[in-house]
Amino acid sequence: MANPARRAGRQVEVARLLLAVALGGGACANMREPPGGPPDSTPPHIVVVRPESGAVVHSFSGDAVIDFDEVIDEMAGGAASTGGAGGVTGIGRQVALSPVNGDVRVSWHRKSIHVKPAEGWKPDRVYQLQVLPGILDLRHNIMKKGQTVVFSTGPAIPHAVLSGVALQWIEQRALAKAVIRAALVPDTVPYVAVADSGGAFSLAQIPPGTYHLSAIQDQNGNRRLDPREAFDSVTVTVDTTSPTVILWAFVHDTTAPRLRQAEPVDSLAFRLTFSEPLAPQHLPDTTGVRLFALPDTSPVALEGVWTSSAYDSLQARAQTLVDSLRRARDTTVHAKDTAAVSRRAHASTPRPAAPARADTGRIVQLLRHRPVPTDRFVARATKPLTPGAKYLVRVRGALNLSGRLGDGQQVFEVPARKPPPDSTRAKPAPRHG
Repeated sequence: MANPARRAGRQVEVARLLLAVALGGGACANMREPPGGPPDSTPPHIVVVRPESGAVVHSFSGDAVIDFDEVIDEMAGGAASTGGAGGVTGIGRQVALSPVNGDVRVSWHRKSIHVKPAEGWKPDRVYQLQVLPGILDLRHNIMKKGQTVVFSTGPAIPHAVLSGVALQWIEQRALAKAVIRAALVPDTVPYVAVADSGGAFSLAQIPPGTYHLSAIQDQNGNRRLDPREAFDSVTVTVDTTSPTVILWAFVHDTTAPRLRQAEPVDSLAFRLTFSEPLAPQHLPDTTGVRLFALPDTSPVALEGVWTSSAYDSLQARAQTLVDSLRRARDTTVHAKDTAAVSRRAHASTPRPAAPARADTGRIVQLLRHRPVPTDRFVARATKPLTPGAKYLVRVRGALNLSGRLGDGQQVFEVPARKPPPDSTRAKPAPRHG
């Protein structure tokens, strides 16, 4: 049997040895460099594009290649498509190749993107390859500036430029990321580009000629015009000059506008609400809006018809005039107490507002070129409407933004006056405790 003292000593030695190994391993681990090195905050950068911009490559058959200085994010993968019901997916969302008839194959290769039209490269065609901002590296640093490369499979590179801005007419803002399609008449295969966040676009180095130009609010991401998508289109000639085009996108309804609702506003006025905005150059007036008292449909004369915003401004000016006359009357009645009148006038009269700073933003200036479409209007009768009575309003020739004319009618009821409180009603006798 082993000596207990010797056994205890061996246990102490083993414990010391294990402790030394543990401490030594920890020391070695602490001496290692942290994995990954310093954090990377630099976005990916395009090193080269093949074919390079301005190149003329006859019998080109390979892929167009966009090389980056680091590995980029695959962005969920998938191939791009310029047509069909499905939208552009994956890394294909960051590339636009045109003019192409059909799909575009876009593939991810770690540090590069490969692009090729499904129909193959056509001879004697000038191609535009647009790399859009938004490409990420593996640390999600985002490339904020894109690049456009123009190369040819035969003809010399042209120098015409077509640029402009796409706006949402009804919403009164820029059409960010609008899909721009420009087809050289009579060709049907368009150049395709994507506008920036401010709606601005530029198609440089395109052949001169007459183009059918469209801006589309591409909601499903297929870079084509689909039903119920807002758009605008014009025909423009491009030559040695560089035209700047403003496109006013809106949903082009194929049905006529409807009078959806009529409701009283005050003792004289009633509001008309249509199913869609009407054309600002052809607003409703007293020749197209008629009012009839029910049940005998007696005509009621109208003073005028205004947009809701114009009517509100009219009412505000009228109220300002009333307030001014009231202050003038009060000043006359209380002229003896000039000090009190002065204090009251100073307190009740609003101070002149500081002149508003003019918004010189480009989009704001462009939006002032056209009046704002609206679907709400206010009509006012020449005499007060009868409380509790019903009225029929008929509208003829309402014109929407697509040029469709519509008629309609609605019935509304003027609220009855509330009876005054009965002052003859005996008050309950107070209860005595």
